[in-house]
Amino acid sequence: MASVRNKVNPLLCNIPYVLTWPRFGFRTICSGRLGFASSTSPSLADTDTPVAGKKFLETFTEEFEIGSRKISLETGKIARFANGSVILAMEETKVLSTVASSKGDAVRDFLPLTVDYQEKQFAQGVIPTTYMRREGAPKERELLCGRLIDRPIRPLFPSGFYHEVQIMASVLSSDGKQDPDIMAANASSAALMLSDIPWGGPIGVIRIGRISGQFVVNPSMDELSISDLNLVYACTRDKTLMIDVQAREISEKDLEAALRLAHPEAVKYLDPQIRLAAKAGKQKKEYKLSMVSEKTFEKIQNLAKEPIEAVFTDPTYGKFERGEALEKITQDVKRVLEEEGDDEGLKILPKTVDTVRKQVVRRRIISEGVRVDGRRLDEVRPLYCEAGNLPVLHGSAVFSRGDTQVLCTVTLGAPGDAQRLDSLVGPSSKRFMLHYSFPPFCTNEVGKRTGLNRREVGHGTLAEKALLAVLPPEDDFPYAVRINSEVMASDGSTSMATVCGGSMALMDAGIPLREHVAGLSVGLITEVDRSTGEIKDYRILTDILGLEDHLGDMDFKIAGTRNGITAIQLDIKPAGIPLDIICESLHPALKGRLQILEHMEHEISAPRIQDDRYSPRLVTLKYSNEALRRLIGPVGALRRKIEDESGARISVGDGTLTIVAKNQSVMEKVLEKVDFIIGREIEIGGVYKGSVVSVKEYGAFVEFNGGQQGLLHISELSHEPVSRVSDVVSVGQQLSLMCIGQDVRGNIKLSLKATQPSPKSKTGISIDEPVLPTKQEVNVWTAIEDVSNEQEKQGSTAGPETNDSRLKSATPAVLIRSAAECDEEEKSGSLNSKGDNGSQSASKYDKTRISSSLSESGFSSRNVKMSKRGNDAILDLISDDESDKDDATSGTPMSANKLKLGMKVTAKVHQIRALGLVLDLGGGLRGMYRFESGAKRDFEVGDELRVKCSSFSTKGIPVLSLVKEE
Repeated sequence: MASVRNKVNPLLCNIPYVLTWPRFGFRTICSGRLGFASSTSPSLADTDTPVAGKKFLETFTEEFEIGSRKISLETGKIARFANGSVILAMEETKVLSTVASSKGDAVRDFLPLTVDYQEKQFAQGVIPTTYMRREGAPKERELLCGRLIDRPIRPLFPSGFYHEVQIMASVLSSDGKQDPDIMAANASSAALMLSDIPWGGPIGVIRIGRISGQFVVNPSMDELSISDLNLVYACTRDKTLMIDVQAREISEKDLEAALRLAHPEAVKYLDPQIRLAAKAGKQKKEYKLSMVSEKTFEKIQNLAKEPIEAVFTDPTYGKFERGEALEKITQDVKRVLEEEGDDEGLKILPKTVDTVRKQVVRRRIISEGVRVDGRRLDEVRPLYCEAGNLPVLHGSAVFSRGDTQVLCTVTLGAPGDAQRLDSLVGPSSKRFMLHYSFPPFCTNEVGKRTGLNRREVGHGTLAEKALLAVLPPEDDFPYAVRINSEVMASDGSTSMATVCGGSMALMDAGIPLREHVAGLSVGLITEVDRSTGEIKDYRILTDILGLEDHLGDMDFKIAGTRNGITAIQLDIKPAGIPLDIICESLHPALKGRLQILEHMEHEISAPRIQDDRYSPRLVTLKYSNEALRRLIGPVGALRRKIEDESGARISVGDGTLTIVAKNQSVMEKVLEKVDFIIGREIEIGGVYKGSVVSVKEYGAFVEFNGGQQGLLHISELSHEPVSRVSDVVSVGQQLSLMCIGQDVRGNIKLSLKATQPSPKSKTGISIDEPVLPTKQEVNVWTAIEDVSNEQEKQGSTAGPETNDSRLKSATPAVLIRSAAECDEEEKSGSLNSKGDNGSQSASKYDKTRISSSLSESGFSSRNVKMSKRGNDAILDLISDDESDKDDATSGTPMSANKLKLGMKVTAKVHQIRALGLVLDLGGGLRGMYRFESGAKRDFEVGDELRVKCSSFSTKGIPVLSLVKEE
């Protein structure tokens, strides 16, 4: 029996056989410790096959509340093999953070800390839309969140700790209400506290918003969308570690109040982490630290101090001259150590020389108040601003501060060019993008360009947040905007130079910014008491160099307008700085910012009016979805073809078409192509391009606006008399014509002479000036059924009432006739003139009808959507000067074949409706009369009226109007 047990469960071989007796009830649990099984568990003696025991996970939880939101820290359930793992939950959002470190000895002189933050789509119940249905490379937001976690954690590792550390934070579930980035930072701090890695935490990270002047702690995403402040603050119990701000011109005073509120709220995260570490944390391990011996350090210091002081106290040295001089000093010290055979000194030589340089520069700033380049502590480097240096581009600017120089360009695009975001929270797209690039040549180095770089993404996002506050709203400025910042030379604060250059480039592109935005970086040099670690003395530096950033304690980047701050990023190197010093730094930053703004405004102070050759154009048109489908074509092929041929961008929405072109000429070409495919709303007085399709004796037919046709009458060809149409136009000729109305036959009337300058008489007065027809309102009644048949059956029962909005006076849609139809009608007219058969006139009227469904829609005469000829239509415009020669008395037998337009007859009221009358014309013929505004309406059945035939309905029913008695 024992042998069977050993085969089934080899672990039983490692414990005494007596402990496997069932009566003792022993079992093993996950941690390897022995425990008692429950009395209901089946024993090995009772079964032939072993039964898996129940595993118990020992978990530890801490719950607390910050900003009216319940937060919990949990460890022990997930990722138990990690050096430290914590799940932080806020409402339904949960984030897992793990930490691990390498076990070998560190052979390096820096801390290889890696922070990876990941948002997988399963956290919100979505399958990725990529081809492989997997998450790809880290997105910008993931890189930014990783930096947000890294910045406050890195300064708290002990000096000389160079073992590799990796922190991985991933979102397990997201309800979309909370931003997981702050949760991940606090969870990472708790994981480090639980691990055996030496670390000077814990830290607390908090977010502060401001809505209607009131500060909000831990705002939700909905609250953050209406907040004018997004402050992320990280600290230890008494010192600040990191600040990140996006604001809408918040004043320095209000920002200081927000920082004073954020610190005590962030401290609330500390005690729960300490309690959790006390219950479940590991004993901190003794890692080998890479420390320099005092003897070796003093030897190198004695050799290098004097030459370094000679170089770094001379303001005539430039950036590269100082670097070359330092390299020469290092080589001189190296030769001395090689002669002495000091292997330890040779290993740590570069790091030690850099430390000596740091001491020399910092001591001079503290004691003398003089910087490396000879400036005062609050002095800004010389500035150079130039806007519009690349005139072909939409917008461009060069900004230089000292040796730092950036080139910023602006490109405008269609709304569809906005960047799509796949983050778990926040907006799904952004229309304003700033891409920052740091090429190797800007520091005179050789390097390889790779993909997304954490530093480049972080600096670009900081400048993007700074400029976003002054952009016009999307309703006023629907363009997508991209700024590309290329660092041409780097000697500190290139991200703040990007803010300045980007602001000028936006102005150069004609974008109506509210204010200019400028930024600069403030540094800090401190003198610390070694025994207590407290700061004895400090100096605040305005507009720091790259060297002062490297050797200093703080890089405080502040951007804003004259009215307030729009963005902040604070990074520090020591284990925290008192909040009082940080608040004190806001004043010199404002002073320096105002100096920079003055130079920028001197170069360009208002949005530039662009040259039509290069300035982009954006047009938004309204079309039906069916028309837009014709424009897009199968799988978008037609739209892509137009974009490829013209270089423009076309975005299609629900009933809207947005076109963005590089300049006006490109826009005109695209509009011409769009007009040819789907047409535009035709207005009287509008100018359209068309092609002559046929030439007649009386004029020419022109195809325009998406395949529609209009008549160019011989009288509208030129201001001078024209004997033959073919003398002026020919088939296939391209013309620009003006729509001047519609003739009695329903043709669109086009004019060529209206687009040409009017000739002048000898006295200099213009003559023969074309006059556009005035807006003519025609009463159009919705079609009724054949009253001669249907209404007799219905008796006096009235049909369903028609809405008043459908019966408003309007001009019907314009009828487009082809040349073939006109030829057909000419033949019909000639046949009618030969005989006395009235059927020919009836066929003529049938051919000149316009769709009643369009007339019911209430189109206006200034905005008429052209429609192709239908089989059923009514005449659009009826000339009032039709001769009254066709007149009939009440005693004359009447029929449909005899009734003509303009004929006056006596009719009887057959039926009274809500909006008009059905009239009996005699001979079984009936017509309809619509009540006119202000006219008589109190009719009775049988009343005789004198009426005139105005038009015919879609089914040939006469539409009548009252004849005024003389």
